[in-house]
Amino acid sequence: MVFVGSDAQLTVPTAVKIVIAGGFGTGKTTMVASVSEIPPLRTEELLTEAGVHVDDLAGIEGKDTTTVALDFGRITINTKVVLYLFGTPGQNRFWFMWDELATGAIGAVVLVDTRRLDSSFPSIDFFEHRGIPFIVAVNCFDGSQAYTVDEVRHALDIDEAIPVVLCDARDRESSKSVLVALIQHSMNRLAAV
Repeated sequence: MVFVGSDAQLTVPTAVKIVIAGGFGTGKTTMVASVSEIPPLRTEELLTEAGVHVDDLAGIEGKDTTTVALDFGRITINTKVVLYLFGTPGQNRFWFMWDELATGAIGAVVLVDTRRLDSSFPSIDFFEHRGIPFIVAVNCFDGSQAYTVDEVRHALDIDEAIPVVLCDARDRESSKSVLVALIQHSMNRLAAV
């Protein structure tokens, strides 16, 4: 889109929306923060006694905050393209927001933690049922048991066409590689249509 002014043209970049999803405690907030060029918008709140019987902290006992709405970050690719990253809340009581967050997205990263692999199924189902392209990114936390990509694919029962990549959500370059894999996957899906 180009706006013509008196002496100059102002080019408005194309906005590309990407969703970072996954179960509670998989590292979505961390991934958005690691790769965003701006200080990310976070809607985190402290976990309280009120959630003791609701929030399953098995495997993530040190977690003390949770996203209650979304995380937001931005990456400027060039003057023509800007990526907007929307991190979803992981707990099922906040899933009513996912439809809004996913609307208009070119694709999604489903971030998984092999210590809590079962928390990934709702995210995978969400994107499969809506036909939104997604990849699976295995967040390799310190001390988490290492599994091969094929073992994770088999455990999640996902199609061979869906990329599964290993990453460290804390690391900017690793998170960027995940986003590149998602964009390539989404473009390949579009080209095949």
